[in-house]
Amino acid sequence: MTRFCILLGGSLHPGERVRRQVAGSRVIAADGGIRHAHVLGLEVELWVGDFDSTDQSLMERHSGVARQTHPTAKNRTDGELAVDEALKRGASQVVLVGGLGGQTDHALAHVMLGLDLEKRGVGVTLTSGKEEAYPLLPGVRRLDVPPASRMSVIALDDLVGLSLAGVKWPLRDQTVKLGSSLTMSNAVIGPVRIELGGGYGVIVVYPG
Repeated sequence: MTRFCILLGGSLHPGERVRRQVAGSRVIAADGGIRHAHVLGLEVELWVGDFDSTDQSLMERHSGVARQTHPTAKNRTDGELAVDEALKRGASQVVLVGGLGGQTDHALAHVMLGLDLEKRGVGVTLTSGKEEAYPLLPGVRRLDVPPASRMSVIALDDLVGLSLAGVKWPLRDQTVKLGSSLTMSNAVIGPVRIELGGGYGVIVVYPG
């Protein structure tokens, strides 16, 4: 199993949990996301982007990193291009560091990218260090999150047969309509197990 850390341009609050999540990963940076490499102590093997959000000091600090330069006028984000390179290099898991926070449009795009990757069999974690997101597809998903964490399941489609265990307010074979707040702000009390019969969404966790 090959895990890649993709450094994106969103917010990062570097704590011990995010350091564990990226430990031992291969690393690809997307444009200005390379600023996260130093604080996490990561060695970047490839730097992808149009470099329109990278200042000169970062260019100089990471002058030895292999670069893949793309035009500013393009129809894919630097993050997508970085993920593509990770997949070409055999990624079976990706951690999108800086995938949350920052611009809302970019954060939503990263969540939808994560859903697409999960559908293709690639495990995905998005993190800012303060919040995490996990794509939710039909099947069973277990999460390693500490007790007292706050957790929400956001329906991006009608969810059918949703069951939650290991939380303060469990559910059993529940239908959750698109736009419902039923599964917002739950509390983790033990190992989390989520089962979904149909539909798709995203799990958002604020680690306690």
